Amino acid sequence: MTSLIDGETQVVAAGVDLFADALAAQAVDVTRVAWQPPPAGTEGALARVIADPRRPPANAEAAQRMLAAGATLVDVRPAGEVLGLGRGEFCHAGPPIGWDRASGPLRGALMGAALLEGLVETPEEAEKLLATGDGLHLEPCHRRGGVGPMAGVVSASMWVFVLRDEAHDRTSWCSLNEGLGAVLRYGAYGPEVIERLRWMSAVLGPALQAAVRRHGPVDIKALIGQMVHMGDEGHNRNRAGTLMLLRDLLPDLVESGLPAHDIAAVARFVGGNDHFFLNLVMPACKLQTAAAAYIPGSTVVTAMARNGTDFGIQVSGTGDQWFTGPAGVPQGLFLGAYTEADANPDIGDSAITETAGLGGFAMAGAPAIVKFVGGSVADALRTSQEMYEITVAENPAYALPILEFRGAATGIDVTKVVRTGLLPQINTGVAGRVAGTGQVGAGLVQPPTECFTAALYALAAQAPDGY
Repeated sequence: MTSLIDGETQVVAAGVDLFADALAAQAVDVTRVAWQPPPAGTEGALARVIADPRRPPANAEAAQRMLAAGATLVDVRPAGEVLGLGRGEFCHAGPPIGWDRASGPLRGALMGAALLEGLVETPEEAEKLLATGDGLHLEPCHRRGGVGPMAGVVSASMWVFVLRDEAHDRTSWCSLNEGLGAVLRYGAYGPEVIERLRWMSAVLGPALQAAVRRHGPVDIKALIGQMVHMGDEGHNRNRAGTLMLLRDLLPDLVESGLPAHDIAAVARFVGGNDHFFLNLVMPACKLQTAAAAYIPGSTVVTAMARNGTDFGIQVSGTGDQWFTGPAGVPQGLFLGAYTEADANPDIGDSAITETAGLGGFAMAGAPAIVKFVGGSVADALRTSQEMYEITVAENPAYALPILEFRGAATGIDVTKVVRTGLLPQINTGVAGRVAGTGQVGAGLVQPPTECFTAALYALAAQAPDGY
């Protein structure tokens, strides 16, 4: 396609590199668009779903619900109270999985949780207990309405943020962020990890509870909108969000009556952990996407999640059914002497941020993120612009200044992903492949195509006859 702008010829080229290269060599302004035919064999299902008369109004309703969803921090409480978790019950990130197929980071995190809960005394005992599964129960965080970063393991004594969406009368939750490095969510379970978790349950959780209850509800959705204006994208960059949260809660924390040394420790811990706010962005995004669930005929994705072995998605029109494929290894930057050989396949519920239009979708608004996950500023801009091609709406609450305050691309459409060949872009941390290693890097990753083709076939099977 060609056009004449300001007296100069501009060309948009899709899938014809030889032609585009020749024009570029002649100093013609060429915009290259990634495009490929739909996967072989999907044509019939794609045509059937696109022709489904329920789809346009269903997707419009899904978009309306997502944009209307709120996210307010209302409490901080033990997971046992919020989720009803009992002894030997653990939540984890991603689609359902058992110990037999669990990745190294997930196994390490489960071992650490067993140690934390006093089910065993040594890592060796933990591994044996989890291998037998006697008296244990594993369940995805999503099934209980929440999200967990990386391995996502949550047990009864851990504390969680509780967020509420008044517009749809719904709550969600997420664990408290431990920081970076050797932490449970990356599969580490050493003595320092367990000691930190016990301090979080004994001091951090109760202190945040006192501050939130004294302060009153905190509008997390509004803080996310502000942090996007300040250079955070909500997944791997949360510095502004963390500091704004601390600004809001610190006066109430000081006036809570807690010992001064505990207040100082909490302020130091939160202020020194740039990723702390991620664990509030995630349940806020879960509230947004969950609002669009269970709409017959809708092709909007309501969850993307990984357990370190499988990548799975859920779609509005198919309810809580998971469509899975093998999780890929993120490509990016590695810490110290670590390399891709040390990296585990993608893991975590944090891709809920991209599902809601943040993270990899909003990298244009957070150009500094490329120093953490790799790529270039140009890549970040291009990626955010491409994501509009596979979504159904734009969220004005999360406006990107660099794109003239255009709302973040929101509502991934299965049919658009299959039709264009464009996959959602996710930026993420990288866990070590071996249990107990911890974080080894950060990078970029995309879901496997088969998640979307499987969802397409399921949607086609539900489409009314005659279309």
